[in-house]
This record gives sequence, C-alpha cells and structure tokens, in this order.
Amino acid sequence: MGEFYQVQDDFLDCYGDPAATGKEGTDIEECKCTWLAVQALSRVTPEQREILKVNYGSHDPACVQRVKDLYGELNLEKLFRDYENNSYQRLVGMIETGTETLPRSMFLEFLNKIFKRMK
Repeated sequence: MGEFYQVQDDFLDCYGDPAATGKEGTDIEECKCTWLAVQALSRVTPEQREILKVNYGSHDPACVQRVKDLYGELNLEKLFRDYENNSYQRLVGMIETGTETLPRSMFLEFLNKIFKRMK
C-alpha cells in the first residue's frame, strides 16, 4: 500500500491541482526519481531520452513544460490510471485473503481513502 501511495504522490506532484493538493509540484525541477520519470525512461526513444536529459532537473518553466509534454506523448496519465485501478484490485485481493488476525476493515477503509485521491 505504501508503494501505491508513493506512486499517487508522484503523479499528483506533476498533474495535481495545487488548489486541491495545497502545494506546487516540484519533482521535475528537483530532478527526483519519480514513478513518472522511471516509466518515461523505460518507454522513450533515443530522441526523447535526450529531451529528458536536457530538460529534467531544470527550474526553467519551459523545460518543465517540455517534460510534461513528453509525459503526454508517452501517455503516462493513462498508464497511471491503469496502474491505480490494477493496484487497487490487487490490494483488495490481498486484504481479503489475509490472515484472520489482520484488521481487514481497517486496511480496506484506508485503501478506500487513498484510492483516486486528489491531494
């Protein structure tokens, strides 16, 4: 569940509404190793890799936008939505088949609070 939460956090840093999240995302500018960056690197062409290399980690708004445009070209938002839905189903299955000693309702309640969260 922690990985699921972190991937959501990486996505929201890039695509979240600052009015909802309470912060401006800076992962691209700070050159963080995010889920989005890793997914991009696993899908890019050599030309797209150069775009990432030149723009990722820059504080120039045009460079940040170029990275976001590349994420769009790579359809990373859809990839995230698929990951989110698949992870939710996998986690529900793990919770439901866990041992009788685990508080299933607590895990399900927490999972439902973070599923498709906006902040």
